[in-house]
Amino acid sequence: MQSIAQDLGVLGIQIDSTVINKRIMENKFSRRSFLYSVSMLAAGTAFAPPLTGFGMNRKLRVALVGTGVRGISFWGKRLVEQYPEILEFVGLSDINPGRLEFGKQYMGVSCPTFVDFDKMMQEVKPDLLIVTTKDSTHHEFIIKGLDAGIDVLTEKPLTTDEKKCQEILEAEKRSDKKLIVGFNYRWSPYITKIKELIQTKEVGEITSVDFHWYLNIHHGASYFRRWHGVAENGGTLWVHKATHHFDLLNWWLDSDPEEVFAYGDLEHYGSNGPFRGKSCRSCEHKSDCKYYWDVTKSQHDMNLYVKHEDHDGYIRDGCVYRHEIDIFDKMSANIKYANNAVVNYSLTTYSPYEGWKIAFNGQNGRIDAWLDIPFMSKDNLDQEALHAAEMDQTPDDMNQEPLVVHKNFEEPKIINVLSERGGHGGGDRRLHDKIFKNPDADDPFKHAAGLRDGIMSVLIGVAARNSIESKGPVRIENLTEIKPSADRS
Repeated sequence: MQSIAQDLGVLGIQIDSTVINKRIMENKFSRRSFLYSVSMLAAGTAFAPPLTGFGMNRKLRVALVGTGVRGISFWGKRLVEQYPEILEFVGLSDINPGRLEFGKQYMGVSCPTFVDFDKMMQEVKPDLLIVTTKDSTHHEFIIKGLDAGIDVLTEKPLTTDEKKCQEILEAEKRSDKKLIVGFNYRWSPYITKIKELIQTKEVGEITSVDFHWYLNIHHGASYFRRWHGVAENGGTLWVHKATHHFDLLNWWLDSDPEEVFAYGDLEHYGSNGPFRGKSCRSCEHKSDCKYYWDVTKSQHDMNLYVKHEDHDGYIRDGCVYRHEIDIFDKMSANIKYANNAVVNYSLTTYSPYEGWKIAFNGQNGRIDAWLDIPFMSKDNLDQEALHAAEMDQTPDDMNQEPLVVHKNFEEPKIINVLSERGGHGGGDRRLHDKIFKNPDADDPFKHAAGLRDGIMSVLIGVAARNSIESKGPVRIENLTEIKPSADRS
């Protein structure tokens, strides 16, 4: 028990041995399950038994499809550098041959590259396929991997609509392999502390939540420059971005969403702009546009994207005002959970600052938490550099971030939680370590996600889109064969 408590201490979590004992007794699955620990398991209410690790006396053979920035960095270069004794890349695939070759060089691997994905799978026969392509194509490679008898790890979001969710469900059912989704925010120490307070009922049963996420004019605008600005590519930010947030809500509340009513509109970017061009580089309005972004200042973006535009036509510094943009830039949703909790959620994409705040109202009090809100912190944050700092995979110094527990009829209590900025609040490296280094480590707060969790995070966004179109509430149970449950434990 002492080693578990020490591991939790590293995460900035304090919990006594009686709680640890209780969590261990509640765990119905084997500690040696690699894919249970971090993966999406079987769908619906009938979960397939977890695998017992890869059980190999050799390195794990890994193939990657999609050599964009997330693929070659977080799921590429970092794995190569951190786990050289555990895994090896045996194949890389992308539709853009120039980006593919740069990705190979950047990752520092010597494996073969393939424009033809099917050929790669036939020739290299990996143990694990990592999918980091455009969101709308995730399902294609997930299904091909499962049907080929390969375990699959996919970057979030799982996919972009309910039909593709159902297709993945069916593929997982007919396969004896499993699916892993890169839910990283769950593993952040600050996020985990919130889970601990809710799980131990510090303020009683949670009845309602206010959750507001703010993307600043630098990070927010970047989604509208890239392929994400077209709904068919990423499912809108209801799915591509908010799937992170919805997964956290589902995990914190330990319940499935039941009904969603939403509003959204495109009022700032896209055709709302006063002028437009093909790209920032070629635009005649550089001196007038506040959203002008000079991609040439980033040698990495130049090498990864700009030098290879001729292969697939993808423009990394696309105009935020181009007419083809059709996603929402303001979003608000009311989410009713199966356990009767109600959530008010909003996402803003053109805020002067980046950060988030959340409040949990319980029967016996309230929990307030926030990160990166400038006027609530002593930090003088560089808003343009903030997102880059969050994505940085190099170790970062630990710092303390406050949250407030205010019980009814008592004075509020400020709890300082150890936290870090890089790698999604420290969640990235903890997720990687759990997958590749410490699959047997105990998980008392159930960071481990099932396929149900992954699909439910997507379906809230899908329901929000459908609600905006229909101007009415959308029932989650009508989207796939999975029916919401009030108790997911």
